[in-house]
Amino acid sequence: MTTPRLTIGSATHDDFEGVYFSYQALRLANPELLDELEFIIIDNNPSSSEGKATKDFCKKAKMKYFAEPRWKSTAVRDLIFEKATAPFTLSMDSHVLFEPDGIKRLLAFLEERPETNDLFHGVMMYDSLHGLGASSMKPEWRDAMFGTWNHEEKAKDREAEPYEIPLHGLGCFACRTEAWAGFSPLFKGFGGEEGYIHEKFRQRGDTTWCLPFLRWVHRFQRPRGVTYELRDEDRVRNYALGWLELGKPMAEILEHFAEARPNVQTATIIAEARNQWNDFKKNPEATVALVHEKPKEELAPAIKFPEKGGLQYWHTTNVGFANPIEVNIFGRLLSFSKASCTWSIR
Repeated sequence: MTTPRLTIGSATHDDFEGVYFSYQALRLANPELLDELEFIIIDNNPSSSEGKATKDFCKKAKMKYFAEPRWKSTAVRDLIFEKATAPFTLSMDSHVLFEPDGIKRLLAFLEERPETNDLFHGVMMYDSLHGLGASSMKPEWRDAMFGTWNHEEKAKDREAEPYEIPLHGLGCFACRTEAWAGFSPLFKGFGGEEGYIHEKFRQRGDTTWCLPFLRWVHRFQRPRGVTYELRDEDRVRNYALGWLELGKPMAEILEHFAEARPNVQTATIIAEARNQWNDFKKNPEATVALVHEKPKEELAPAIKFPEKGGLQYWHTTNVGFANPIEVNIFGRLLSFSKASCTWSIR
């Protein structure tokens, strides 16, 4: 068998039709690349009728299928990168379609940058397929989520140069497989990854890009409903754990959810997340084993534990001055009585 040049994978939960049509579209549109593409499905509900149908389809289509019934989280997308054998990996939602030649162009682009450590996104088009698509997200809070769609004129031209963006939705993203920064293994449930993973790349010195030529559509409608839990409490917890890892202030989470979801006990959840984060730093395998509901011996080898050098921890130190420090900045005298510094040891 030819060594794959690109792995394409999805995490799914009761979405057989999405998996079927998304991956058949990929296979039909790229016949000349089929022997060089590796397809991976991570199934978060393999025992359901949809899960069984998905497994059967993967067998017939010669796609790799992995069941993950215990760690219920959108962060199981980490397993796509763990299982990938190609030098580059594209993660996509299980209900995404690409424009013709999108995958071919992405592969050529990546192979021209064999040592890249950056993260790459495309342009999400809307159902009309006309007008400006979502080319990035703005780093702002709305409706219990971090990140709002941004539509940039410069992404309208497919042939425009790639450009740096702060963050994007995670329906479609790609990077060199070994450069994947990894989601927090403490995440559970839905949400918390947008902005978090982009800042994680940024803090280690890498860049997130929009590739205007990579255009895709995402099916948002689920007329039969969803069978996985969508809990605001999970979202708060994931944001808190992610912000703790990145050294970002909890205040913005508290402020936003107090307004957007006043019935959620945000402060209590953040306190619990802080305790779990401290437990994780002391005994990472045991803490993750509880989250993933499996013995330590069964944890994915790709999980980045602190003693293995995978995670960089940030700390905040507050300092008070006995006597205020005065600083002259452009003719204006500023006085400081205390300071806060966020730092880490690499």
